Amino acid sequence: LEFMPGKQVGLSDGCWPDRLIGDLPNVYLYASNNSSEGTLAKRRGGATLVSYLTPPIANAGLYKELASLKASLDRFRQTEGVADPELVAMIQTQASALDLCAAEPAWADDTTAQVAQVRAKLLEMEYALIPLGLHVVGEGMAEQARKETIAAIRESAPLEMTEADYAKLDAMLAEDHEIPGILRALDGRYIAPAPGGDLVRTPKVVPTGRNLYGFDPYKVPSAYALIEGRKRADLLLARHTADGNAFPETIAFVLWGTDNMKSEGTPIAQVLGLMGAAPRFDAVGRLVGARLIPLAQLGRPRVDVVCTLSGIFRDLLPLQVKLLAEAALLASQADEPIEMNFIRKHTLEHMAALGGDLESAALRVFSNADGAYGSNVNLLVETGQWNEEDELADQFVKRKCYAYGAKPGVKAMPALMQRALGGAALAFQNLDSVELGATDIDQYVESLGGMNRVITKAKGEAVPVYLGDHTGREGKVRTLGEQVALETRTRMLNPKWFEAQLAQGYEGARNIAGHVATTLGWSATAGSVPTWVYDDITTTFVLDKAMRDRLAAANPNAAAGMANRLMEAHDRGYWQPSAEMLAALRDASEELEDRLEGVHAVA
Repeated sequence: LEFMPGKQVGLSDGCWPDRLIGDLPNVYLYASNNSSEGTLAKRRGGATLVSYLTPPIANAGLYKELASLKASLDRFRQTEGVADPELVAMIQTQASALDLCAAEPAWADDTTAQVAQVRAKLLEMEYALIPLGLHVVGEGMAEQARKETIAAIRESAPLEMTEADYAKLDAMLAEDHEIPGILRALDGRYIAPAPGGDLVRTPKVVPTGRNLYGFDPYKVPSAYALIEGRKRADLLLARHTADGNAFPETIAFVLWGTDNMKSEGTPIAQVLGLMGAAPRFDAVGRLVGARLIPLAQLGRPRVDVVCTLSGIFRDLLPLQVKLLAEAALLASQADEPIEMNFIRKHTLEHMAALGGDLESAALRVFSNADGAYGSNVNLLVETGQWNEEDELADQFVKRKCYAYGAKPGVKAMPALMQRALGGAALAFQNLDSVELGATDIDQYVESLGGMNRVITKAKGEAVPVYLGDHTGREGKVRTLGEQVALETRTRMLNPKWFEAQLAQGYEGARNIAGHVATTLGWSATAGSVPTWVYDDITTTFVLDKAMRDRLAAANPNAAAGMANRLMEAHDRGYWQPSAEMLAALRDASEELEDRLEGVHAVA
């Protein structure tokens, strides 16, 4: 419906969504963790949502060489700090083979600290939360899956939960509530409301089979979100400077509707915290605008934050779009030293370079044109219909260059967007959920990857790319390379993860292949995929004949597509396998293509 006439909200009988659905009831089965898109279904189609569970959650655990390394680390611990040179050398050899430390120089001094660093990385992998397989509508969660999911909830959920509460996430997870919910809706009966969110952070999403709702937009960001947002802002700045970088004048920031709806607007509050701004509320607590925090109270310069918004954020959070734009304008107008106000500094520079007035030069919030969604960078990567990485940057600018200000109206401003992003010292996005990581879905490539590609083209060099993981109680900021490596180890190469996917047949195989496509997308947009990732994926899923046959039997298109993606990664220069591996990959790819065409010879 993107190119059909009509409004996005307050639909009339002249708008296509309303005309198409007419008097038909609209019952929509929707994931319990995606209230943002569900809200659009309510708004445009008068939908009654019936929620369904997301997959079970568990700790990733360790396997193969990772388990062997842990055994060595446990032996080191048993020595009570008395370093055994042979054991230390073995640990370094094992860890370097897993890309967890450098192979040279050999550890000689402060070996206890070196071993501790490896142990910390290994523990992060072991206790990372991963989804197991897929949820089947109408089936309660199995006992072992419930046990692991509830253990994950204990680590991440609100502290006020009691043992009785946990005994109650267990009973509700065991029983199917979804088929009864669907039948109630189809029978024209009342469907009780329920909050949307991730199960591990918002246990109130169960029981499912209920009608998801969003939030009061006049209350976002909440008081809690403002506190948490400031913490996240400080955490990001601390990580960036700890990596040896100067204090950033400009940060490029992706905002989605989903993560803000789940967290009462915490990512919005994080942006405000970086800028040294806060929301203004009226006497009855409704959001009305922005205000600046005095520099003396802020204690550091105001960071210039260039925001690119998803289309859903733009649609569902218009008050917050205005809030962010007004904060940038107020900072641009503030009579403050430019060395303490990078927003004003850059606004004046934009005016000098591009002309126009201060209000135009102060625009920092970009998204699609009204009625349009996505950058389509992921679609270009998926189809392979591009030659140079700069084409991906151009596609992002073309789709996302529409500037939103404190006043109504939107205008395409590609030159300003490219100039503003070209000054970014880093690119950042928060992870949305435990269930969907940066390598699970290509929307992260579409948003963060596409934006980063614009920065690289405009700046002429790469900048650090960070992801904020706040799925647990303690938030972490990782580089994109660290996140890709972590997810590859804990998901893609982890038998616990891929066996759960393969148990789901066609769709599970498609998900495995999707990881490879998304990984290629990160190479194209950020260059943050180490060689071992492609090597190990190839060895595990394509060169292993038994695994190759399993994938092809479940989903021949996915199996052939995975091999083709790996070949594309080589052809585009993102991966240089050995001559032997490349030849074996070509042979396997041809075999999978033959199977797909129906000419595979069965022994």
